[in-house]
Amino acid sequence: MYRLLSSVTARAAATAGPAWDGGRRGAHRRQGLPVLGLGWAGGLGLGLGLALGAKLVVGLRGAVPIQSPADPEASSTTELSHEQALSPGSPHTPAPPAAKGFSRAIESSRDLLHRIKDEVGAPGIVVGVSVDGKEVWSEGLGYADVENRVPCKPETVMRIASISKSLTMVALAKLWEAGKLDLDLPVQHYVPEFPEKEYEGEKVSVTTRLLISHLSGIRHYEKDIKKVKEEKAYKALKMVKGTPPPPDQEKELKEKGGKNNEKSDAPKAKAEQDSEARCRSVKPGKKKNDFEQGELYLKEKFENSIESLRLFKNDPLFFKPGSQFLYSTFGYTLLAAIVERASGYKYLDYMQKIFHDLDMLTTVQEENEPVIYNRARFYVYNKKKRLVNTPYVDNSYKWAGGGFLSTVGDLLKFGNAMLYGYQVGQFKNSNENLLPGYLKPETMVMMWTPVPNTEMSWDKEGKYAMAWGVVEKKQTYGSCRKQRHYASHTGGAVGASSVLLVLPEELDSEAVNNKVPPRGIIVSIICNMQSVGLNSTALKIALEFDKDRAD
Repeated sequence: MYRLLSSVTARAAATAGPAWDGGRRGAHRRQGLPVLGLGWAGGLGLGLGLALGAKLVVGLRGAVPIQSPADPEASSTTELSHEQALSPGSPHTPAPPAAKGFSRAIESSRDLLHRIKDEVGAPGIVVGVSVDGKEVWSEGLGYADVENRVPCKPETVMRIASISKSLTMVALAKLWEAGKLDLDLPVQHYVPEFPEKEYEGEKVSVTTRLLISHLSGIRHYEKDIKKVKEEKAYKALKMVKGTPPPPDQEKELKEKGGKNNEKSDAPKAKAEQDSEARCRSVKPGKKKNDFEQGELYLKEKFENSIESLRLFKNDPLFFKPGSQFLYSTFGYTLLAAIVERASGYKYLDYMQKIFHDLDMLTTVQEENEPVIYNRARFYVYNKKKRLVNTPYVDNSYKWAGGGFLSTVGDLLKFGNAMLYGYQVGQFKNSNENLLPGYLKPETMVMMWTPVPNTEMSWDKEGKYAMAWGVVEKKQTYGSCRKQRHYASHTGGAVGASSVLLVLPEELDSEAVNNKVPPRGIIVSIICNMQSVGLNSTALKIALEFDKDRAD
């Protein structure tokens, strides 16, 4: 060891040049001083070792560290998605500090989003998740603007389409709570410009409540009443044929059966076969989807909601009000006019006040002229399967039903405000210091209660409520699938798809006594490609975060 250190010292002295030979140490050596002692040489060796180590660290400073999978904190803040790694221009959005306990859920959810994005060929997609009122993850994948290579990020602004209906519902609910709006009066009480209606020669009444839940009979974009009715009849037949009777009904039928009914079985079977044959023969012709309807691509600017009514106010009702569900964005155009008359404000002015109260500072009506920072471009695939820009559209005729722009962050704030109002009544007895919700608990319960005769197209197990689709808690068999209670709304517009999903916590007495609302998971996803179903993906993401939260 001594020889090694001496040789290192000698080499260093030989190569150090004037800086080493000069000064007192060089003079002592020239005067024939004895060889350096072991202690001094050992210290010098240690110093050189440290210097070489520092140089090695500097050389490796640009290298990517290898992380241990067992370190959730490191993986949640430095992990890059596959697409971000391939695209130098894509920013990496680090997970906020609150996400440290959700690294597994984030990784799994990011993979889900990559899958849906790749499957449909979407240019860009943005996701946001909050847990118990706190945003824990938001990230953009792909491009907000393909031509200019502008990547998606949490601040990206996109069309939220029919989630606008849920926003409009808040305006209606506030007016109802203030006593300025009666949900069950005929709409002509507020908007006399909308003519009274008849159905099959009988006078009928269209009310605000029916409009909210799409039970008014007012048409959607399809104007052909025959096609709509045929399609509804065909869907009803398929449901009847494909759904077995409930167990109690099946038991009742068996009890009523027997010898007395044997004679009538053959005629009944024949009648059923004849009925099915008739239905098969009247299978509806090819009905245009919404994106093939001309009214979706209107370019005309409407000054107010009353003016927009001329698009549909003189058209006949497709069904008797209250009898059947017919999803209608035009119904929400009429609701916007009701908001104006009941509030005394222009619809957009009233909505901006609500957005201000909810701290939704990036949510605005879509207009072409204003400069809106971080606004994405919108895309569709043409007949040759090439990505192209969508045509210009003016959504002023349907701001209330599908005309707002927003970010995932603003949608999370909105979802949390709704969840807080829904739950705060359950916590009030244990914590008197809680602030009131933006909407009262009884209002939120009314809004999230499924309405009879309605449908929820994005989840067949749910029903439409009041501007929200709601799936109720249900479990049919032990140790089998358990259906969670949740509320959501999806959106589809020209070049855009969206979803906002609220998964409330299943509260117990301990949670009510020791915690504060909101309790649950909120997921928002926006995408700059039309016809992308996002509800099931949002639900899977919510359940992933709920699993990590429970752990």
